[in-house]
Amino acid sequence: MTSHPAEPTTKANPENTMKANIHTAEKLTKGNADAMSESVKAANPAYMELAKAYQELASRNAQQLTAAISSMSAIKQPGEFMALQQRLIKEGVESAVKDAQHIAELTAAVFTAAFAPVRKQIETAQKSVQH
Repeated sequence: MTSHPAEPTTKANPENTMKANIHTAEKLTKGNADAMSESVKAANPAYMELAKAYQELASRNAQQLTAAISSMSAIKQPGEFMALQQRLIKEGVESAVKDAQHIAELTAAVFTAAFAPVRKQIETAQKSVQH
């Protein structure tokens, strides 16, 4: 059976091996804490942008609802009502699709920013375990 190069050191001095393992664990733990801190810092601006987009969306939807009610109340004939209703539905769907795409992009940016430091720490941990 082929012996691993570290086996003689481990057998000869298990205390050094234990100290090395503890040191590695401490480095990884500190790296994990640092990665989580960086993750929060990195995600915060993206999260603020997402919150702002939701606020703007709510405000715009309230304005559009008010405008739609005003337009509907000014109608005098049933044909006008049907035409306005169809136009409002079409505009509403187009707006919803556009808004959903924008929110999805911002949400992806939050997760990308948040997980970049964590991904980097995982890669660092994998490299240190391999060596």
